[in-house]
Amino acid sequence: MALVTETWPPEINGVAMTLQRLIHGMLAKGWQVQVVRPRQKSDGRKSDVHVELQHGIRHVLVPGLPIPGYNGLRFGMPMLAKLREQWKRNRPDVVHIATEGPLGWAALKVAKNLGIPVTSSFHTNFHSYCKYYRMGWLRGMVMRHLRVFHNQSSLTMVPNAILSDMLLEENYRNVVVLGRGVDSGLFSAHRRSAALRAEWGVEDDALAVIYVGRMAAEKNLHVVVKAFTAIQQNNPKARMIWVGDGPALKKLLKKHPDHIFCGAQLGESLAEHYASGDLFLFPSMTETFGNVVTEAMASGLAVVAYDYAAAEIFIKHNKNGLIMPFGDQTGFIQAAIDIANDIPQLKKLGQSAHLAVADYSWDKIFNHFDAYLKHAVAQKSAIEPSELITEEV
Repeated sequence: MALVTETWPPEINGVAMTLQRLIHGMLAKGWQVQVVRPRQKSDGRKSDVHVELQHGIRHVLVPGLPIPGYNGLRFGMPMLAKLREQWKRNRPDVVHIATEGPLGWAALKVAKNLGIPVTSSFHTNFHSYCKYYRMGWLRGMVMRHLRVFHNQSSLTMVPNAILSDMLLEENYRNVVVLGRGVDSGLFSAHRRSAALRAEWGVEDDALAVIYVGRMAAEKNLHVVVKAFTAIQQNNPKARMIWVGDGPALKKLLKKHPDHIFCGAQLGESLAEHYASGDLFLFPSMTETFGNVVTEAMASGLAVVAYDYAAAEIFIKHNKNGLIMPFGDQTGFIQAAIDIANDIPQLKKLGQSAHLAVADYSWDKIFNHFDAYLKHAVAQKSAIEPSELITEEV
C-alpha cells in the first residue's frame, strides 16, 4: 500500500500518531508500505522527490511549504509527474490518502489515471476551523472541496458513526467507520508520579487540572482558562497543567505565567503526565475523534468534554466522566467547578473511566483497516483509468 499524508512523526498531532500506528499494524500483517509525504527538517534539504528506507517503510519524500500559523507543519507540493514515475516503477495495490491538500489531490489524480484503487480517511474537520480563523464564509467552499475529493475514492474512512452520519447527510458516498484504539498498556493510572506533581508545585491534597493537545484557536482553549479560573476560586492550591505545543502557546504563556506549561510529550513521559493529573478539561468542538479523551480515560482521569466524537461514544455522564451539550460553555464550566469540589466523586469517575476504554485495543482497528484495503483491491476493476479528475490540483 501507499499512504499519502501531509503529516508524519516526529510531528506531534493526532493524525500523525494515528497513521503511524496504522502503518505499523499493516507491516505486522505482511503489507509492504510506502509513505508519500512532504520532506521534514530532519530529512535534509534535497529539493526534488527522493526515496528513503526507514524502519521497513519506503518513504517517498516530496518538496513542501510551511502551513501558515502552524510552525513545523508543511503541505506537500503536487508532484504529478514524479508520483506517476514512482508508481509506474513501484506500483502499489492500493493508495490510501489521509490528507486533502495539494499532495493528496495529486496522488488521487495519478492513482485514478493509473487505475490504482484509492481509499481515503477523514481525519480533520477543516470546514469547522473556518470560524476560529475568522473565515466562516469559506465553510461551504471547503466542504464542497472535501466532498468532491472523498467521493473520488472507493471508501472514505471516518473514526465514528456520528461523523459517518453527518457526512452521508452532506452527500458523501461509500463512508465506513474505522475507529480508534487506546494503548491501555501505556496509558494507565499506575504511571502517576509524585515526583512530577512535586515538580509542578502541586501539593499532596491539591488538584492538578490538565489539558493535553494542540495549542490552537480551534481547540477552544479560552474555555479551559475560564473553567480553571472558576475552579481556583474555591481551590486556591489547584494548578493548571498544559501539555502540548502550537500557535496559541506564546499567547497563553504571556497571559498565564502562573500556569504550568510542559511542552509536547511522547510515549511514557506523556502517559506519566496524564496519570499525574486529576481532572482533564477538553472543550474542543472541532474533533473528528479526539484521541486525548480516551488516553485520559485510560490514565484514570475524570474528563469534562462536550457530548460528541470520542466523548459521546465513551463517556456516560456522571458515571465515568462528565459531558455537556455541544457548545454549552456555561454548563461545561459549571460541571468543572462541581466535580473539582467533590473529590470522592472525582476519583470514582476516574476509576470508572479506565474500565470504560480497557477493551478498545488497536488490534481490532488494524483488522478493520486491513479488511477495507483488501476490499478496495478486490473492487479495483470498478475503477477505470479513463475516469479523469477535471478539478484543478
